[in-house]
Amino acid sequence: MKYFAFIFLFFYIFGFSQNYSKHEKAVLSKAKKLDSLMQNNDDKIINLLSPDVSFGHSNGWIQNLDDFKKDFSSKRVIYQEIKQIEISELKQNKRSISLRRTINVSGSYKSNDFKMKLALLEIWIKNRSVWKLWSRQSVEIKL
Repeated sequence: MKYFAFIFLFFYIFGFSQNYSKHEKAVLSKAKKLDSLMQNNDDKIINLLSPDVSFGHSNGWIQNLDDFKKDFSSKRVIYQEIKQIEISELKQNKRSISLRRTINVSGSYKSNDFKMKLALLEIWIKNRSVWKLWSRQSVEIKL
């Protein structure tokens, strides 16, 4: 019985039970790659971002692409783990997709460890047949 509960939970969390369009599947794949590149502090993350990307962080920071590049390369924030736990909404409108999801994240900021649960709203736009992150807002979920 535990095996079936695990399988159900796996499909629910990763959204495979949903009927997503090919564009929605592409964005879900990009979001997963974004998390992986961020967790591994990989500079290739820049390839997923729109030149006019905007990050709104749970602590009130707002970053544009140049701010993000500077902070990311300086390793001001280092992520040990980013784990998606829920997709709560996925909406497509012509050349944009809105994705609401929840993640658990842990890491360090200026050598101070942190662990939190975040609600994310990401807006992905299609530019020349490539999906890029245009805007991301995170809010901490207090338990």
